[in-house]
Amino acid sequence: MNTLLLDTVVWDLVPDANNNIAVASDPYSQAQDAASAMKTFMSEVYYDTTLGVKYSQIFGKNPPLSFVKSQLVSSAETVPDPTTANPANTVSAQCFISSFTNRQLSGQVQITTSISTVPTAVPFSVP
Repeated sequence: MNTLLLDTVVWDLVPDANNNIAVASDPYSQAQDAASAMKTFMSEVYYDTTLGVKYSQIFGKNPPLSFVKSQLVSSAETVPDPTTANPANTVSAQCFISSFTNRQLSGQVQITTSISTVPTAVPFSVP
């Protein structure tokens, strides 16, 4: 499934070689969509307020890392798997924390879909 390609630094649209809006395809598009899902605050999506990460329970708090990991994984797993006629969610996701210093959390979530048996890494950073 294709998605609009986003710049990884500013998370904005980028042009392709012909100055059209660039498009990403699988497996990168799946990883980018998972990253977008992990950047979404709970209730931010007005047509489905159940989507997103409960950042209100993370920012300014000291939750267990297991809670943060579960929130990121749950969010990543909401991304549809493009290979099925009835789109299911991402096959699986696993979260790895690489750093937690000065209230800055970073790591990656690895997603696996039915089209990519090799996990695709989705880096994240939570201020």
